[in-house]
Amino acid sequence: MASVESGIARHYDVSGLEQNILAVLADTGVDIARLRAGDLEAVDEFHIGGIAATRELIGQMGLKPGARLLDIGSGVGGPARFAANNAGADVTGIDLTQSYVDIATSLSKRVGMADKVRFMQGSALDMPFSNKSFDTAMILHVGMNLPDKKKLMSEAARVLKPGGIFAVYDVMRLKAGALTYPLPWASDESTSFVATPDDYRSAAAAAGFSVTAERPRGAFAIDFFATIRARMAAAQAEGKKPPPGVNLIMGENARTKIANLTAALEGGILAPVELLLRLG
Repeated sequence: MASVESGIARHYDVSGLEQNILAVLADTGVDIARLRAGDLEAVDEFHIGGIAATRELIGQMGLKPGARLLDIGSGVGGPARFAANNAGADVTGIDLTQSYVDIATSLSKRVGMADKVRFMQGSALDMPFSNKSFDTAMILHVGMNLPDKKKLMSEAARVLKPGGIFAVYDVMRLKAGALTYPLPWASDESTSFVATPDDYRSAAAAAGFSVTAERPRGAFAIDFFATIRARMAAAQAEGKKPPPGVNLIMGENARTKIANLTAALEGGILAPVELLLRLG
């Protein structure tokens, strides 16, 4: 398991990522010296649908101001900052990749949110939190890297208070079919653990969760990547740099990863799925 986790951390560790993010934003006219959380939305939401998907997922969670929210696999901190700013949540993020934790912390400080969000390194399958520490939790495009969905669900159930909501937004397998790598979450099949909605539901039920809502987002995903491809093509035709987006965090082979994922989405093999789970 340790070798799998180190491979996953390496996959996401993009050298000089924070400087690259700031440089790309500066190129689009953002005043880096007066950076605001909203300026980061194009580049700090590393999942299908970006900020729109985050807004829709968090909007279903019924967050109250001051609620203790755990963001499992928090990346560079976009969803955590959104939840803190827009719902008044008190957010803790945990991520396997130390450089992401460092960037999430640094960007939050840059936008004046150091007191609203905090980030730490750790595994979703063995979280360093005491029982019943959080009111609610969320995971956005992380389960594809977690080999043990039952352990994910039992850990989420352990750290949540009774009645707590666990919002899941992951890419899931809807039917059989070969996947072509690299994909945004994995360079090869050794670190890819895509599961079916039924796998998630059964793991959730075993941990004491009930499903309160479920929504496949395949068409939404296909439209999202079509828009990205069109923007990238337009920029290339004009000899400009591509606009900032999820491709930035994917590194040099972003185009290949997007093409492979789009093929699986259009073939109906994969789709992002929302699951709203309630503990107890």
